[in-house]
Formats: sequence, structure tokens, C-alpha cells
Amino acid sequence: MADTSALAATQAYSKAINNSLGAKPEAVSQEAVDGPSFAEMLSHAGTDAIETGVNAEQISLEAITGNTGLADIVTAVSNAEATLETVVAVRDRVIQAYQDIIKMPI
Repeated sequence: MADTSALAATQAYSKAINNSLGAKPEAVSQEAVDGPSFAEMLSHAGTDAIETGVNAEQISLEAITGNTGLADIVTAVSNAEATLETVVAVRDRVIQAYQDIIKMPI
């Protein structure tokens, strides 16, 4: 019987695309198996977002005391803003996916 798991489907799709592009299918399928899981990637992204926010706060506090330059402040605030926009976009996509799943007929 054929394997119908999501991982098997993804690997088969990846093999088909890479075969048409001339890549070695063994390397691609092994990369897909050895890569981080979605939960690990999401965890790392969350940790990075928190670190970016903490860094921006620290630089803002240094700016109040006059220990940092304007360029550092602008860079930290821009990084924090971009990170926040990314987190909000991911949150919106997750909520939309949840709502789509709820609307599916059983």
C-alpha cells in the first residue's frame, strides 16, 4: 500500500521538482528528513524575536543615559519594528488558518 503521510508526499514532490531541475534526489530527501521540525523552527523564531526586543530595550535605556549613538538607536528600533511586523503577520496567518479549519465541513 502507498505511503500517504505528509512527509512522504513532500519528499515525493521535492524529488519530482529536483529531478526536473537536474538535482540529486538523494541529497534533497535526506535534507528534508534531517532538517528541523516546524515546532523547532517556530521556537527559534520566537526566541530570536524576544532577543531582538530585549536588545532594543537595552539600547533605548542606554540612549536615555546618553551611552549610545543615534545610529545604534535607529538600527535597534528598526530591527524591533521589523520583528514585530513579522510576528504579527505570522499570528494573523495562524488565526486565519485556524478559522479556515473551523469552517471545514466534517
